[in-house]
Amino acid sequence: MSAKPNILASHSISTPEFVAMTACLMALNALAIDVMLPALSRIAVALEAQHENDAQNIVLVYMVGFGLSQLFWGPITDRFGRRPVLRLVLVGYVVTAIGCTLSDSFNTLLIWRFLLGIFAGGTRVIAVSVVRDLFVGRGMARIMSLVMTVFMVVPILAPMVGAQIMNIIDVWQSTFGVLAIGGAAMLVWSWFRLPETRPPEKRTAISLSAVGSAYARVFMTRDALGYMIGSGVIFGSLMAYISSSEQIYTDVFGLTAEQFTICFAVIAGAMSISTFMNSTLVEKLGQRLISHTALIGFTLFALILVVTNIIMGPNLYVFMAMFSLVFMNFGFMGPNFNSMAMDPLGDVAGYASGVLGFASTTLAALIGGAIAHQYNGSITPVLWGFVVLGMVTIVIVFWTEHFSLFGAKEAEASDGL
Repeated sequence: MSAKPNILASHSISTPEFVAMTACLMALNALAIDVMLPALSRIAVALEAQHENDAQNIVLVYMVGFGLSQLFWGPITDRFGRRPVLRLVLVGYVVTAIGCTLSDSFNTLLIWRFLLGIFAGGTRVIAVSVVRDLFVGRGMARIMSLVMTVFMVVPILAPMVGAQIMNIIDVWQSTFGVLAIGGAAMLVWSWFRLPETRPPEKRTAISLSAVGSAYARVFMTRDALGYMIGSGVIFGSLMAYISSSEQIYTDVFGLTAEQFTICFAVIAGAMSISTFMNSTLVEKLGQRLISHTALIGFTLFALILVVTNIIMGPNLYVFMAMFSLVFMNFGFMGPNFNSMAMDPLGDVAGYASGVLGFASTTLAALIGGAIAHQYNGSITPVLWGFVVLGMVTIVIVFWTEHFSLFGAKEAEASDGL
């Protein structure tokens, strides 16, 4: 099977630009999470949060809104098309980012962060949907890997940008101003360049029966259900790390804000390398062999890191080396899990993207928040959480694949529809 070059060519958009645009749409989510990480403690103090760990809620509340909103953005974009809904959510993203800058209390900020997450959820649904509209199987996994490679540049750079802006402007509100600028830039770019990939004849009516039928498809399709839950569980480790990262690097290892951003970039860079490698390997080796091997590697390296930390105590160099290996394995899972979940659901891609995004993101936020709140001045509780999440995900994937692993059920389409 071959890709659909006529769809992109007829709108004068190349594959590289399509990948870049899709990645940047998804990167608005990463930007909203990562750019203010160096300022979390400062924001909590300035707005008089009650407890030190409450600063984590700035990330977690956003993620709850991000996850919940995908339930309704999916049906809406399947009904009205990708482009008009994208314009709406990008305008909302800009407005709520400005609302964050104007917050004068911690609770008000959390409300605006929740609303920001709701609109950011729409960018994620549409980004995944337009890729699924055009590609399937290993072809989709390849495109999603390229998307994720570009996407991972944001977690590398965003904390550095946030720290530098704080140094120059010296107010925490400036970090949220970056979000408004990023959202406005994507609104202009996508307005003129993104093709409509959901033609009128493929659009589905919004009704209780249509919504119920589409969502039932997701929950009754074993691959979709299994990899949806598996993604939510394993992504809980990423949320736990992001939510507690500033405390870990500054409190446990005694780093400055600038040093924190460098360490954060190293871990993000490790994931970026593996996602790019996945884009070149997946069509040769298959999604299952790569992602299942990486899942086991993630769990083993996390366990080794726990044991090493208990024996040696916190050592920054050992932590960074082992943690990079943990998250390199993580980078091989994300695009493949997502692709395998979406594969059988092409005719309801918007609905499916919405419910998959809701379930995996909300589950990840709840799990990650619970693990991050176990932080007590030591990294051991967070690391044990990684091990447990890896083991649970192995069990989920084993069930999903009818009690086999590593591609025993490999029957993937190779490119586009």
